[in-house]
Amino acid sequence: MLLTLTTTHRPATDLGHLLVKHPDRVQSFDLPAGAAHVFYPEADEARCTAALLVEVDPLKLGAGRGRRQATAPEGFTLGQYVNDRPYAASSLLSSALAKVFRSALRGESRDRAELAATAIPLTVRVPVLRCRGGADLAVRVFAPLGWTVTATPIPLDETYPEWGDSRYVDLTLTGTLRLADALNHLYVLLPVLDDAKHYWVAPDEVDKLLRAGSGWLADHPERGLITRRYLAHRRALAGTALARLAELRLADEPDADDSIDPTADDAGDPRRVPLAAQRREAVLAALRDSGASRVVDLGCGGGALLTALVADRRFTEVVGVDVSDRALGLAARRLRLDRLPERQRDRIHLRQSALTYRDDRLRGYDAAVLMEVVEHLDPPRLPALEDAVFGHARPGTVVVTTPNVEYNVRYEGLAPGRFRHADHRFEWTRAEFAAWVRRVAAAHGYTATVAGVGDADPELGAPTQIAVLTRDDRKEETTR
Repeated sequence: MLLTLTTTHRPATDLGHLLVKHPDRVQSFDLPAGAAHVFYPEADEARCTAALLVEVDPLKLGAGRGRRQATAPEGFTLGQYVNDRPYAASSLLSSALAKVFRSALRGESRDRAELAATAIPLTVRVPVLRCRGGADLAVRVFAPLGWTVTATPIPLDETYPEWGDSRYVDLTLTGTLRLADALNHLYVLLPVLDDAKHYWVAPDEVDKLLRAGSGWLADHPERGLITRRYLAHRRALAGTALARLAELRLADEPDADDSIDPTADDAGDPRRVPLAAQRREAVLAALRDSGASRVVDLGCGGGALLTALVADRRFTEVVGVDVSDRALGLAARRLRLDRLPERQRDRIHLRQSALTYRDDRLRGYDAAVLMEVVEHLDPPRLPALEDAVFGHARPGTVVVTTPNVEYNVRYEGLAPGRFRHADHRFEWTRAEFAAWVRRVAAAHGYTATVAGVGDADPELGAPTQIAVLTRDDRKEETTR
């Protein structure tokens, strides 16, 4: 199977630096099912083409069939040895890309770091690609990513055109993209179009998909199809991946504050403090009262709270956690990390992590904040968040804020029954929030207080609810 990658960016031979493969040499790499070779059919200042040729050994591929998925969808006796795998692009080519161009996939280049971060003109050709769904599907999955797609069906037999087209296409992609983005698109979408992975799909494939799909998959109009096919139609894994992609879409918003602020319409009164600012100040006050110095902002989004935390020198370490690379990038720019003095920058850490999964890096902190986060999760995922935060990370103090749904009738223009934010999965009454806080505190060894933030209505309460949960053993230490 063959893939070629061409650029006309000048000097075009810089492609060799980005791929870390010298244009003057043929390089070969061992693969579990054969070998991969990288060479350059053309390489000059104006135009450079790198070719990846994968030779598949059917005997090696068939030998692993007991622990892999079937390599021949037709499923006949010799299917594990007699099939299209040595010739048609598939997950075998995707695996070869990951091994041979590993640093380029990550967007790293020791010699051309600036170029690696730059969109350059690229043309990708895969002469034979098994495409279950036809040429139209190739357009549907690649075109939203900025590619101009030419997918030409390959006839069953050119001598007898009346026999019709085969299941294969000759695929050409042209566009101006970062090389890392182009390679990650291919890494995910080649096996998606083939729809028959050559290996057993384990749970860690979800993480691989989200890493390779960072920055594009969450908003892709065909993300459901891509996810299901990439994960070999394993329903549980696809469900997990799609839920995490939903979290990514949420995290791409600069702030997690409510779409509607009850103080926003009172712009004529400069003394009126926006609810978002009141909420942040309430969280900061709770953290100061707890005596915390090392704080984690869980679901930090674009970094609104992080900025306030960094401005207060009593917080000696500030960690922003989000599932979205893009959100963390926004936070880094908001904090101006590239301009901060080294001593100040050393106080700040940004980490990618899903809040519904246990992460050892988040253990041992004085306090954690869930500011306008819980209501963006589907209710069935709340127990996973509770376990990850209160059961595993176990910070000394946890501060949680969430809307008070009872107050929603005070929002002008908000239809009855509608939530304050389009991505909210639920909004709790004061009684519901208090009951959740009491249950979580009792289950994980915390004591808790619940209060309101913002101008309170005598009957409906405050627009925002806030809970401060203190770990029982931490409370005893503070007392001593």
